[in-house]
Amino acid sequence: MKSQAKAEEPKFKLVASIRHSLIFLGIVAAVAIAGYAAQQRQVAGGGLVESHTQIIPIYVSVAVMDWLLLFFAWRGIRQRGGTFRSIIGGRWSNGREILRALGIAALFWGVILAASWGMDLLHAQGHEKSLGILFPQTPLEVGIWIATSASAGFCEEFVFRGYVQRQLLALSHSTLIAILGQAVLFGVMHAYQGWRPVAQIIVIGVLFGALAAWRKTLRVGMVAHGWLDVWGGWLSQVILR
Repeated sequence: MKSQAKAEEPKFKLVASIRHSLIFLGIVAAVAIAGYAAQQRQVAGGGLVESHTQIIPIYVSVAVMDWLLLFFAWRGIRQRGGTFRSIIGGRWSNGREILRALGIAALFWGVILAASWGMDLLHAQGHEKSLGILFPQTPLEVGIWIATSASAGFCEEFVFRGYVQRQLLALSHSTLIAILGQAVLFGVMHAYQGWRPVAQIIVIGVLFGALAAWRKTLRVGMVAHGWLDVWGGWLSQVILR
């Protein structure tokens, strides 16, 4: 009887209720609309903000939004009996596993860079407002940027590659649909960067989704995602300048 009951368990389980996911889609739509409005808003100098002095509040607000999204996703997961560990998956039991994960994250970072450079060559820059003003310049800004990047790596991987991807997998029974669906939502959440960058972010989201599906854990993606943001927003400007 036990073996029969086990065999009848659904292969793909919803990690949260349908109602919870519909509310999440509403949040994504609201953020996308706000991001689009920010792109369309007339700002002196063609950037997203009037001056660089507004940057630290923006960093903090982005980090707060990421953690609020994570909290919302976790609430829905918890109501279904899920846990952080059940969504993140995997574990590092020794130093060798940590080094292996870091090695995979480094290789994956190289793949992301290659894909980004390739897309930059294929698509000329559009009329999106410059993001250069958002990059940190002072030591304090750098420190807050690194903290914001770490938050993005943890929260966004949990929300999109964890919550959203698993929810779509349960609904569609298709890994491909789940990966593509979460990538589109991930890209739309970054509408403030403009629609050409959103297209690139969707591709990056597909790669992160494939990594999560392959490794059966979010840990590697969290490391790679955080490092990618640190590199793209600050370290690359220092090293490649």
